[in-house]
This record gives sequence, structure tokens and C-alpha cells, in this order.
Amino acid sequence: MARFTIATAALSALLATTAAFTTPSHFNYRTKTSVSMSETEFKSDGAKKQIGNDSFLNKDLMARSQNGPGIINDEKLNIGIVGAGLAGMVAAMDLADAGHNVEIFELRPFVGGKVSSWKDDDGNHIEMGLHVFFGCYYNLFGIMKRAGGFDEYLRIKDHVHTFVNEGGNLGALDFRFPIGAPISGLTAFAKTEQLGLADKFHNAVRLGTSPIVRALFDFDGGMDMVRELDDITFSEWFRQLGGARGSLDRMWDPIAYALGFIDCDHISARAMLTIFMLFAIRTEASVLRMLDGSPQTGLHDPIIKYLEERGVKIHLGNACREILYDVDHEGKPTRVTSIKVGPAKTERKFDAVVCALDVPGIQKILPEDFRKYPQFDNIYKLDTVPIATVQLRFNGWVTELNSEERMLDIAGDQSDGKGGGIDNLLYSADAEFSCFADLAVTSPGEYYKTGEGSLIQAVFDERAFDRSEDQIVKDAITQIHSLFPSSAKLECTWSHVVKLGQALYRESPGQDKYRPKQATPVENFFLAGSYTYQDYLDSMEGATRSGLMVADEIIARADGPDGLKSMMTKWQAANPGVAKDGAEEEAKMPYFATAK
Repeated sequence: MARFTIATAALSALLATTAAFTTPSHFNYRTKTSVSMSETEFKSDGAKKQIGNDSFLNKDLMARSQNGPGIINDEKLNIGIVGAGLAGMVAAMDLADAGHNVEIFELRPFVGGKVSSWKDDDGNHIEMGLHVFFGCYYNLFGIMKRAGGFDEYLRIKDHVHTFVNEGGNLGALDFRFPIGAPISGLTAFAKTEQLGLADKFHNAVRLGTSPIVRALFDFDGGMDMVRELDDITFSEWFRQLGGARGSLDRMWDPIAYALGFIDCDHISARAMLTIFMLFAIRTEASVLRMLDGSPQTGLHDPIIKYLEERGVKIHLGNACREILYDVDHEGKPTRVTSIKVGPAKTERKFDAVVCALDVPGIQKILPEDFRKYPQFDNIYKLDTVPIATVQLRFNGWVTELNSEERMLDIAGDQSDGKGGGIDNLLYSADAEFSCFADLAVTSPGEYYKTGEGSLIQAVFDERAFDRSEDQIVKDAITQIHSLFPSSAKLECTWSHVVKLGQALYRESPGQDKYRPKQATPVENFFLAGSYTYQDYLDSMEGATRSGLMVADEIIARADGPDGLKSMMTKWQAANPGVAKDGAEEEAKMPYFATAK
């Protein structure tokens, strides 16, 4: 009864505060349209629909990504894509469906970029991170339906975000409620065990005075307010009008680390509030899904099959080594003439080139002259965060808190999620890993092994990155035992660590304005990747959006007397002595992908 009274009091405070701040006169904001200046610079209607306030709530984007561009260009372009991550492969899907010849060049011996996975010599699936699919990943879900992996490979989880505290004490944001957003969210915050009564009250006051409340009645107005908060941290914003440190430490920091691998004292208020805005407006936004197995099998293989059926070539182990280009009288690049790829630096010519790389990749490959344009120079102002992904196999079920007998029981067939423990993504305020899960339970298709138990996958942020791999494993085991004391009776039978020194771009204040658009001042050179200009964070959905946007921009520019094909024809006529494309030499390059 006491717990119910506390929850009711906090909920009442939030509802009362919400009611007090729902009229526009209580907000200090600048009136602007939902279409930014950057949006008007896109040529394609498809790209314009992916940005601006309307894109957050536009479920029709799923149908667009599922059905493809719906256009076949009159002119067939030869397009080279540098990078076989999610953005590059999604762009290739649309460009191939629009009738173009597409080739992808990838440094690694596998596809996927930051969402890559591969097998070691013993058949263990290794990942570069822990990948969770939020319910508002409309574009990515459309791509998975189009390629054929959505229904087969995604497992939906209970609508609960679980926090594991020292000693095995659990807290949660439980969104399961008969009435959807925003009521389900209000009750989740009011009932959570993760915060005490005082912190719940201060939480209610701060959220009740936030742009989220206005967005419930005026989404454009609320979202415009959020966009203006990119120059302060979430902590600064949260504590301005009533937020308490306890809420930040016990609940918001774990969420911030999970989103961007930095804490509330360093993450942009815009980044955090963008996600909360979606949670408040769309019930499904906070629903989590995870793959039934590895990203290679569940996400990439269906896309590879789709591309190969349409003649797309994926050249693995063949990085772009150099970009060649023409310049104007000021020394500014005007068009990319060719790229050099592979160990032999084979020169290849394309009507259009897309660099679908991450931040360190694009910073490394761009020629110095490109920095004469602010759009390219700004890329070098983007910072990144390091992460270390650790995998730990145990001889029992680590997250099983109810029964020691069940924790130790690994006999028989416990596939398809029948293993003991918690079948969901987990957060913790008492560990150095931002988020973690038992993949043998959440993603059993390829991570459960007969006669073995949990496969804990946890992501450490920069607090632990500089430690040795052996030390990271030891620290991970120690912290796991601290969160699940009964697991101290289990042994870790296998471990693996993957370090990424420059993973996501750092969502710190002031970074958003440096993100480049997909179309660039160089007429046939384009960018893609989750760091490029789109309204999502550096995420799988952000990468998907950027891939769709760059494809739309190329399709919109392909035809006509000033189109990309016409530009190439004119350039070739003006440069008759330039050598032909090295396609014959390139044919000797290894071409392979990993589709089954």
C-alpha cells in the first residue's frame, strides 16, 4: 500500500505540473516552421520527408523503405559506394532498384560497419556492440521487411526497461499499461523502483516543465524547443528547474550511456530529449526488439541476397585508398574523377561516388582540398567516443535471480529463449558497462549452446577503454557478480573483447550543427552514414535514414541535361586523353560476400 501511495503521489505531481505548463504562454521559445533551412536545400522529396519534425511521427516512412524508391531513372548511372555498412548497403538497395549499376568497396572482410559480426576459429559469433531495435525504427523495419528478415529474425521483448542494481535489486520503467503513451510513460516513471519518492517528485517537476509536455499538444512547438537545446548538457537542462542529482545518477546516466556512451554531464540535452519525445508520443517507440542471433545472419545476409539478385557487386577487403578530383580556379574540388581501390590502387571511374563511412573513415579519406568547403571542414570538428564490447560465457544462467537450482540447470535443450534469467536489455547505474544482455536468452538462435549457460554481452564506455583486454574481462566478471551475487558460484568459460577507439560520434553539446548533408558541393560526390544530417542519433535507424536520403538525392539528380549522367558525358568529352575505367583490372579483384 505504501508503494502504491508513493507512486500515486509522484504521478499526481507530474500530471499537475503537466497541466500547469500546457499553454503556450508559459514557454519561452522562438516561433519557427517545422522545415529547417537545411531541409530546403535537398532536391529530392524523399530526403525532405526524412528530416524536420514530421519525420518523427511519419509511419509512412516504413512503407517507403519497404517498397523502394518507386522510380526507375531514364539514365543508368555507374555508382561506386565506399563502405559496406548499413548506410551503404541501404543506399545500394534503392539505387539498384532505380536501375543503376552499383559497386560497393569495403575495407573489412565482412559487411556491416559498426553493426558487424563474424565468427572466430571456434565458431563463436563476435560483435562490435550490443544492438537493440527500438519500436520507432520505422525505416530500418521497412528495409528488413523488404529484404525478408523482419518476421524471421526479430524477437520482441516485454515493454519494460530493467535496471539491475548492486546486490541483485531490480528497478524498472514498466510501460505495460492498458492505455498507451503518454499515460503509460507517466505511470512507468511514477511506479519505478529505481528512484525514491523525493527523486520521483523532482523528476515529475522537471519533466512537467519540459518541451515534452508541449509536444503532447503541439509537436512542432515542442520539437523546435528541443532543437534549441543542443548547446547545453542534459544535466544542465535537467537541474535548471527542479531536477535532482539522484535522478541523474540512478536512472538518466545509465540511459545516456546506453544511447551515446557518455553521461548526462556530457551528452547534449537535444539528444536525450529527442528520444524521450518519441517515447512520450508513440507507445511503440520504447518497445525493444533484438535479433534472434547475429547481425550477420539476421540483418546483413538478407540485404546481401537482395543486392546480389539485382547485380550489385560487393568487393570485400578492398578499401578506397584515394579520391581523385578536378578543381576550379580557386583550387576547390568540382567533381570526383575516380577513386583508387584495393591493394593495387586500381583506378575506377563512376558517374557518382558515395562515401558511406563512419567519422574516422571519412576524416581519413577526404583530400585536404575538400576542406575548403565548410561542409567538409566541419566533419573534422566531430568528435567520437571509444567503446569496448566484452562477451562472457558462463556455465549457468547469470541473470536468474529467483532460483539457484534453475541458475545451475544447463541440462537438455534450452534453445529458443528457454534458458533461465531475464529476456531483455538491461541497464545498470552500478557498473561500468552502459547496457548489457544475456544473448543466450535474448538472441538464442546463434548464441545459445547446448550444455552451456549465459552469454553476457556488455559494452564498456571510455571509463574502462584504456585497460588491457584481460583487465576488462576481469572487471566485467567482478561487476557481473556484484549485480548478480548468486552468479559468483558460476565459472566464466570463455571471453572475448572488441575495442573500437572511435565508435559513435560524440553527442556532446554543439556537435549537431557540424553534421554534413548527404549531397555536397562536389557535384557527383555524396555522403552517407549515421553521423550525417538526419534527425536521429548515431544509430541503426540513423544509418538507414542516411542511406535512403543519399539514394533519393542521387535519383533526383540522375536525369536531364544537367543530370549526373550528362555531367559525366560532358566531362569525358572535355578530357579525351584520360584513361578508361580500370574495370578489367578490377575484375581480378576478389569479389565475395557472406550471404548463405
